[in-house]
Amino acid sequence: MSENGFHLAQINIARLLAPLDDPLMDGFVSRLDEINKLADESPGFNWRLQTEEGNATYLRPYDDESIIVNMSVWESIEHLKEFVYRTQHASVMRERAEWFSKFEGAFIALWYVPVGHIPTVNEAKERLDYLRTHGESPYAFSFKRTYQASEAAQFNTSTLTKSQCK
Repeated sequence: MSENGFHLAQINIARLLAPLDDPLMDGFVSRLDEINKLADESPGFNWRLQTEEGNATYLRPYDDESIIVNMSVWESIEHLKEFVYRTQHASVMRERAEWFSKFEGAFIALWYVPVGHIPTVNEAKERLDYLRTHGESPYAFSFKRTYQASEAAQFNTSTLTKSQCK
């Protein structure tokens, strides 16, 4: 299942309150495998960013070493919402203040990709930066204001200037 030949990609970032091996982070780290397995087995799941360890928590694509990144691709926004808000993932989200500091501005971005496309970390960072700078649009959005794939397909990214994508 896909919407008009597109799937939904997402990036979310978080700023650690302590290094992953600090006892403060035990509650988060101890649930990683469980939540990743749940995602992998969820309806509509296609792909997630991971290293050989099976997660992406040790990747540091930002200059700030305390920022971790999570990325995934889903068949639809409905599938992603189901996973995020109606599974055990939701309980981890409710506890996030124990492990992560609050971000100013957007920390999650959603966008559509052609079926089969695996987004790069740089592509995802660009979408999040665009959302932070320009707000919600079919190019990059959040759960607060969602768009359909057909809207994203009609969105003319050729009008974006190079500075808008940095």
